[in-house]
Amino acid sequence: MNNLRNYVNEFTGNRILNVALVSMLTAQLVKVLVVLMKSKRFDLHRLFSTGGMPSSHTAMVVGLAVSAGRVAGMYSPSFAVSVVLALVVMNDASGIRRAAGEQAKVINYMMKNWDEENQADKPARQTPELFVKQLKELLGHKPIEVLAGALIGLVFGFVM
Repeated sequence: MNNLRNYVNEFTGNRILNVALVSMLTAQLVKVLVVLMKSKRFDLHRLFSTGGMPSSHTAMVVGLAVSAGRVAGMYSPSFAVSVVLALVVMNDASGIRRAAGEQAKVINYMMKNWDEENQADKPARQTPELFVKQLKELLGHKPIEVLAGALIGLVFGFVM
């Protein structure tokens, strides 16, 4: 474990940044494993996507906050700023981004089930041809996904 810690600390030369990056990468890898266990398929695309279990953004900012607290101290401006950032990111992930994903589901459903006959009297600019690309639905997180990301960040923040 000590060799891993030394290698990771050498990654960028900045312990706080390293913890944040390793926490995020670990959460992204866990997403791939969760999809593999749930659907029995290997989906490498999940490594580079947002949403789902766990929240990699949360893992990153919690790892950032914990490591800033450990390196600079709990009364440092660095720790205060990183905690505020973590709270904003976690609120955004489970609130605004999740709501946007739910809206995207509804809009995609409407576009998929568009009834051309009932739209004959509408201007051409309202036809679904303008919507050739589906909106991304998996944007935010359920509270449990944010919690799982926070746990990953906490672990790496204390272990590294």
